[in-house]
Amino acid sequence: MSSDLLHVLGYASSFLIGISLGLIGSGGSILTVPVLVYLLGVEPVMATAYSLFIVGLSSLVGAYPKYREGLVDIRIALVFGIPSITAVFVTRKFIVPAIPETIGRLADVTVTRGMLLMLLFSLLMIAASISMIRNGTLRNQNAPAADRVFNHSLILLEGTVVGLLTGLVGAGGGFLIIPALVLLSGLPMKQAVGTSLLIISGKSLIGFLGDATEYAMDWRLLSVVTLIALAGILAGHAMSRQVDGERLKKGFGWFVLAMGLYILSRESLMGSTGHP
Repeated sequence: MSSDLLHVLGYASSFLIGISLGLIGSGGSILTVPVLVYLLGVEPVMATAYSLFIVGLSSLVGAYPKYREGLVDIRIALVFGIPSITAVFVTRKFIVPAIPETIGRLADVTVTRGMLLMLLFSLLMIAASISMIRNGTLRNQNAPAADRVFNHSLILLEGTVVGLLTGLVGAGGGFLIIPALVLLSGLPMKQAVGTSLLIISGKSLIGFLGDATEYAMDWRLLSVVTLIALAGILAGHAMSRQVDGERLKKGFGWFVLAMGLYILSRESLMGSTGHP
């Protein structure tokens, strides 16, 4: 497949990333790194950095109309977001640069930092897909405000774990944040989606600052992909009142599962030569 066609597919996929974020508040960011690596030819470590910026800015734009509709809980966003932001910044600034370029050999395969991050990302995609495919209503989402559970310690722990994962693989983690907000703070689902977008934007953009001084950025590519994703998230928000989000989420989950399995098999088979 020609590089021009791959780039066209990459830009089209960027629009779909935004649509997913606008419709269901999660899922789209899990595709950003694969799109950047396999379609737009970005090196894996740089792709995780670019993903933080693209997902962060897109989520911030998507959070604004949710906030105007009263679907963002600022207090809970701060309790969850502060440890998450701290974890992602520390991970991008110190942990990722400390991972050696060549980690070692496993059988006949040289395990590189890029390969390790893509393998970790594929496992995260598979976990995300299972979360999106599963049926069932989360508890506490319809509870009156006075009766809602608000577990500060678990919210702080979950925020830290999500921040660590975001820092490593550049995904927003909405598929982890939304269930946590519903179960641990008792937010209704629509409010959990809006609050999740605000949390994702804060931790992703601040995490990106840990990379901004470390790497030379291709701002032209980054700007184009981000603008397309922004258009997608606005379109997704406009569609959210007319589309069955749960049905879409399940279908998107199957697509993410297929992508995760593809990346896992590709990286496992091709090793350090698996990137275009």
